Amino acid sequence: MELIDTHTHLDFPDFDADRTALLADSRAVGVRKIVVLGVDQGNWQRVWELVQSDPDLHAAFGLHPVFLDDHRPEHLSELADWLTRLAGHRQLCAVGEIGLDYFIESLDRERQQTLFEAQLQLAADFNLPALIHVRRSHAAVVATLKRFKLKRAGIIHAFAGSREEAREYIKLGFKLGLGGAATWPQALRMHRVLAELPLESVVLETDSPDMAPVMFPGQRNSPVHLPAICTALAGIMAVSPEQLAAVSTANACEVFNW
Repeated sequence: MELIDTHTHLDFPDFDADRTALLADSRAVGVRKIVVLGVDQGNWQRVWELVQSDPDLHAAFGLHPVFLDDHRPEHLSELADWLTRLAGHRQLCAVGEIGLDYFIESLDRERQQTLFEAQLQLAADFNLPALIHVRRSHAAVVATLKRFKLKRAGIIHAFAGSREEAREYIKLGFKLGLGGAATWPQALRMHRVLAELPLESVVLETDSPDMAPVMFPGQRNSPVHLPAICTALAGIMAVSPEQLAAVSTANACEVFNW
């Protein structure tokens, strides 16, 4: 199986002790490309330096809603500067991680919305896909995306919505990112949704170091786990692991123009 991990945070300190070995192990189990996402102005340089160390790594840059209190108005112009400087570079692949998080009630929704819209505009301006974080905010995200109508759309990270929400994203051209959370037996509602998703609309991800699958409870997640996640999800979706691997890889290549 050849796989693409469309969502990781491999620059995080969780990987400092064994990052090089982990990348070699990921390659050995068939993970061919890995996307590393920036979450705030303070980690963009670290993400880029990591990506430059390996031709199979690709970078996205964004201001994550969960770190809202760390973001400053000038960081948006700095993000635009990064995207301008790296425009056309083969290892720049998206704007992200961006989005809306209504799960954490202390995060100001108006400020999140303003930041989300400004970054969607950057994705449009630079003709890049957007990698979108959505927690308890599907209605607001869908309404916003309908207004922006991104030409290259992107990926809804860690999709855990309803059939209807899936349909809305798919109509807008987005792929749905599936990972470890959906492998847990208690995710029954998600299993019912997965069984009905069109294969041409899904991509695979780990969200490393988070969202460990049921096979590795309590462990640090990593791209090495992607084949096991693929196999578990394929069982829920009633397709072969090879089929899910092939179609999700093709879908990721479509999103990123690879």
